[in-house]
Amino acid sequence: MRAVIQRTFRSKLYVDNELISEIPSGLTIFVGIQKGDTEAQAKYFAQKIAKLRIFRDENDKMNLNIQQAGGEVLFVSQFSLGGTLGKGSGNRPDFGNAEEPVRAKFLYELTTQYLKDEGLTVKNGVFGAHMFIEQEQDGPLSFVFEC
Repeated sequence: MRAVIQRTFRSKLYVDNELISEIPSGLTIFVGIQKGDTEAQAKYFAQKIAKLRIFRDENDKMNLNIQQAGGEVLFVSQFSLGGTLGKGSGNRPDFGNAEEPVRAKFLYELTTQYLKDEGLTVKNGVFGAHMFIEQEQDGPLSFVFEC
């Protein structure tokens, strides 16, 4: 699993100009499921997200996790995170490492459930859809996480 985790003030997700999901503040997480990813990785990912101390405390230090900060998660499947830009003469991304859609959707939904099991409020994108995401980043603060 490969993810880009962004601390945001506000995020909205649209499909076909219809608002699907919205969070007031928290984390917008783009996740790419890769070939060979497992259920155990999904559980570890959720546990790590729940414990990440990347929110500011009263001293402006990153000491709070998402629950302590009162944030929510916008969790978005993004197959292109399983891609590589490669080396050489080609300029087209290679998505050969992205998991097959049926398995990827299963792991995406399982990870969503594990995040909820950790006590997090989770809003989702629409798996496989063309989505438009509007967000206000906090920081900006972004992390790439692989497990």
